[in-house]
Amino acid sequence: MKVLLIGGTGTISMAITKLLAKQGHDLYLLNRGNRNSDLPENVKIIKADISDEAATAKILEGMEFDCVGEFIGFIPAQVERDYRLFAGRTKQYIYISSASAYQKPPRDYVITEETPLDNPYWEYSRNKQACEEFLFARYREDGFPVTVVRPSHTYDERSVPLGVHGDGGSWQVVKRIKECKPVIIHGDGTSLWTITHNSDFAKAYVGLIGNPKAIGEAFHITTDESLSWNEIYKAIADTLGVPLKPYYVSSKMLADIGPYDFTGSLIGDKSNSVVFDNSKVKSLVPDFKATVKARDGIRSTVEYVLAHPEYQKDDPAFDAWCDRVIAAVEGLIGSMG
Repeated sequence: MKVLLIGGTGTISMAITKLLAKQGHDLYLLNRGNRNSDLPENVKIIKADISDEAATAKILEGMEFDCVGEFIGFIPAQVERDYRLFAGRTKQYIYISSASAYQKPPRDYVITEETPLDNPYWEYSRNKQACEEFLFARYREDGFPVTVVRPSHTYDERSVPLGVHGDGGSWQVVKRIKECKPVIIHGDGTSLWTITHNSDFAKAYVGLIGNPKAIGEAFHITTDESLSWNEIYKAIADTLGVPLKPYYVSSKMLADIGPYDFTGSLIGDKSNSVVFDNSKVKSLVPDFKATVKARDGIRSTVEYVLAHPEYQKDDPAFDAWCDRVIAAVEGLIGSMG
């Protein structure tokens, strides 16, 4: 098939790019060319900034695709632009939404595609929902061939999956664990979470490409495995060969303290226990099975980051913030005693 991916080099999309290339599809990536050095040789690059709609339209003139995959559309204006660019030009348009858009707090811990989209805590999730609403309206009214995919916490070898971290990503937390410093875990660490390796996500995503039954439908794609946050953090410590020193702070307190947006990322997402029912995507992609166990994926990711200094980006501001929060909570506990 002739496939165009908008982006194609991010955490989720890189695995899809590699799998499509391995399968021998006629694959194009439309991006600005900033992270294309590790791509397979048979991938074709369309170097463009899609935010420049007029220039992109000119570059795409005369081109048609079996599928267009959108990975960098976060607000309605961006998918409205995509509709203008690709209506009549593609047989399928797959939009990456987010499972964080599902109802928070959830009425049922088992999440299906019928779970309402309603997240009052995170603007990111509400924007994703608005994007979906626009695209499904275009499907109903104009026949635009949309498929929506909702990933949850998807990771690759470059970033260790965590609940609480700063703007610099996961490394500073890994470093704190490695140095046997106390590490902040939201709540008491017992809520259930699902992390999915991008190589597993890619299997189901690619299986939806070109499937007419996927048109006009939404699917989430995750592993079937659920772990507590305590287990996730302990798997990191075990890989590093050190004891975990958890320091538990309520999600609300973390959100109230700031300056990080833990209202969205925790109260609107990671602090909720969720178990995903993947029956719908498996009904269309029956051979899909997530095979990377969380502990194995965490171990390989930690080992990869340790072996690649370019992903060890210190975040001294977050490190100092952790120390201040822990000291403040200790002081509060002391004053109550």
